[in-house]
Amino acid sequence: MKSAGQHIAARLGALTLALGLAQGVFAANLSQQQLNEFAGKAQLRFGVVNNLAAKPQAKLTLTNDSGTALPAGQGEWRIYFHSVRKLDSTLIDGLSLRHVQGDLHELAPTVGFKGLAVGASLSVPYTASAHMVSYTDFMPRAFIAQQGADAVVFANTDTENLKEFVEPFTKAEQLQRFSPDLYPIATAATRYQDNLAVNQAAAKLDASPKIIPTPADVKYRKGTATLDSSWQIRYAGRLTSEANYFADQLKTAGVTLTSAADHVAATGKVIELKVDSANATAEAYTLDIAADKITIIGSDNAGAFYGIQSVLSLLPAQAASSHALPLLSAKDAPRYSWRGMQYDMGRNFHGKDVTLRLIEQMARYKLNKLHLHLTEDEGWRLEIPGLPELTDIGAKRCFDLTEQTCLLTQLGTGPHASGSGNGYYTTADFIEIIKFASARHIEVVPEIDMPGHARAAVKSMEARYKKLLKAGKKAEAEQYLLSDPLDKSQYITVQSYTDNSINVCLPSTYAFVDKVIYELQQMYRKAGTKLVTFHMGGDEVGAGSWTASPACNALFAKGEQGVAGPADLKPYFVSKVSAITSARGLDLAGWEDGLMYDPVNTFNRSQFANKHVLANAWDNIWEWGVADRAYRLANAGYEPILSPATHLYFDHPHEVNPEERGYYWAARYTDTAKVFGFMPDNLYANADKARNGAPIENLEALVGRAMPALEKPENLRGMQGQVWTETIRTGAQMEQMIYPRLIPLAERAWHKAPWEGDRPDAAARTADWAAFAVQLSVKELPKLAALGGDFYLPPPGGVVDDGKLLANTALPGLAIEFSIDNGLSWNAYTDEHAVSKSEVLLRTRLGEGTSRVTTAETKQGN
Repeated sequence: MKSAGQHIAARLGALTLALGLAQGVFAANLSQQQLNEFAGKAQLRFGVVNNLAAKPQAKLTLTNDSGTALPAGQGEWRIYFHSVRKLDSTLIDGLSLRHVQGDLHELAPTVGFKGLAVGASLSVPYTASAHMVSYTDFMPRAFIAQQGADAVVFANTDTENLKEFVEPFTKAEQLQRFSPDLYPIATAATRYQDNLAVNQAAAKLDASPKIIPTPADVKYRKGTATLDSSWQIRYAGRLTSEANYFADQLKTAGVTLTSAADHVAATGKVIELKVDSANATAEAYTLDIAADKITIIGSDNAGAFYGIQSVLSLLPAQAASSHALPLLSAKDAPRYSWRGMQYDMGRNFHGKDVTLRLIEQMARYKLNKLHLHLTEDEGWRLEIPGLPELTDIGAKRCFDLTEQTCLLTQLGTGPHASGSGNGYYTTADFIEIIKFASARHIEVVPEIDMPGHARAAVKSMEARYKKLLKAGKKAEAEQYLLSDPLDKSQYITVQSYTDNSINVCLPSTYAFVDKVIYELQQMYRKAGTKLVTFHMGGDEVGAGSWTASPACNALFAKGEQGVAGPADLKPYFVSKVSAITSARGLDLAGWEDGLMYDPVNTFNRSQFANKHVLANAWDNIWEWGVADRAYRLANAGYEPILSPATHLYFDHPHEVNPEERGYYWAARYTDTAKVFGFMPDNLYANADKARNGAPIENLEALVGRAMPALEKPENLRGMQGQVWTETIRTGAQMEQMIYPRLIPLAERAWHKAPWEGDRPDAAARTADWAAFAVQLSVKELPKLAALGGDFYLPPPGGVVDDGKLLANTALPGLAIEFSIDNGLSWNAYTDEHAVSKSEVLLRTRLGEGTSRVTTAETKQGN
């Protein structure tokens, strides 16, 4: 029953609405034609103003080059745009800026808006939650929307060329994150100096083909074996799949061989594939290449497969009817049993073909675990029989504020379901992927991220709940519900979501988990293999989740042992998932913070029933004091997989430059040499620089407490690279971030270098890196190019010194080109060139691919 005051307020509200309509205050709307015309011609741009202010400052500029004016006053039209930084709410010149959810922000006209005339421009300054020093900190496909009309993307933002709508980064306060920021911006001149050491070392090297990754023991002999069609393959019956793979790969290389099981006698030159299980080391092999016989003996099928890959590694990129192989003997085994690559397609989906190409490359370099991040806040990427909403709604983003037809648009997708990043694997797709990987001895590890990072699942199941409830099917509606409708908990995650946590106190949550794992197991069985490891995610749960949930309060009231309050809910969730997976015979994996109360205290390992509980140790920002989690987890009985963000996050930039793609929260850059230099057996020895670039001289002093030693090294399972795809909207972009960094990842996971240690031998590391870099440029990258995939080419270094152009590259052996006519024509750079221009354009080239263009300027003092 309303009070007298409520009645008066309601009457005043109605009167205000009537007056507003009479005066046209709320009628400042646009027709569909006007929306189309305005978005098609108006220019919407972003620019960084000052990262070094108390709060980073930026601006949105809207220039009306269309024939449609934006009307004054409050209207129903809104401008929406994506920002990876959460922006502070503000009211500027009658425009209200607010955060919607995730990266989506809204700009709305209020009664004070004066309109935007044809030919006029307006600027909306704003402050952001963190610095912005890269073009990819801004997202494409801003759009204008109005109730009752179709949303329209601003044409100048509908592009992957971000320079078309982001102002240039030129000033120190735009390029720097801190004061001081000790990382210099990469230029042609700085690259030239940085590249000198590796080029000098490479000049002394033999560039003949070597096996990558480096075998544990290999002896190259004088002479070669000529591999042509006169050779035959003979194989043990159990190696039929491996022999067929070998023959197919050789055929692609231009050599067609006959093959038969070893009961058929061979005459002439022969390749023998055998297994000798007397060698107890898993995945080991021996390889001998003689002039008329090649022998590969694996300790198991995987070992024989890796021996095959070592032979293939010696072949050039170009197909030919015969190939010269160096005579050699190798005895090899992997450094780690877990040699992984994590691929996030939850943020942006790139399709099955990109995934298959990744698997093929992983196999070439003896990586054996593909960790597929299948679900996220921004997308659910796998068809689950019986739960069609997960993909009908959760696999696509569009502009639907009710989220009954799709997830709310994120990450530059724009308003339409045809936008970037949408899609999913069908069950048939996933079965094909599992088969393809299994034939290459790669285990596919599915991750269903819970209880945080689960917005796609939560919203999909909410839509299912509402649909079934409307149909009168209450029990069915509640069967897989992941959210408590009465939950009033308030939180915001690192990615600016306020509603992405699965409610861990609902029985329906665990019915959902069991259903999804059951369907996963069926897919693996149909692929002729079995699910071994289930990854539950577990990371970055929003602080404050479940603190005002009636379902959780009811659980606490039951007095169940081990769940007395909110701090017990994360381990409670893990124990429940552990029980489900253990009953299904599975190992359990999670991200490190999903298995810890805080930076120093792990969950009690004994409460989890699985024989193996694996932990991806990722958060190693040295000064944040959490870089020792890998050792804490290992000492507590977990099996860490080293996944450090500073060295093995391939979504980070290749160099310090605003034109580089990616986030840079953990490391300002991670180039190929840095990945190569990672020392997994000496985690603390990798602490080189703080986030602002200051050298770390004493890690313990920086952290302010003792760093625990690794007491149980046998628990370290291995290492893994990661690619997160918030800024990666296309398959080509994804491959440019992964390659060539995946190759030194494989090198370190397979081979321990002699220079590794608490105090690494810098000279030996430089020499080793130079030899590896040459193999990348002359053999490995050309092979990638021949397969039609994309990869990153480092821009060259260069200076003009006394009228001569001096240029080099980070990967000695790559071709360098220069232009003295602003890019109209390009010439091959071979040695010092006399040039009359003070500025010369440079780029590296491999096949049809080229790097970003850079400018070599006259050396100071000349």
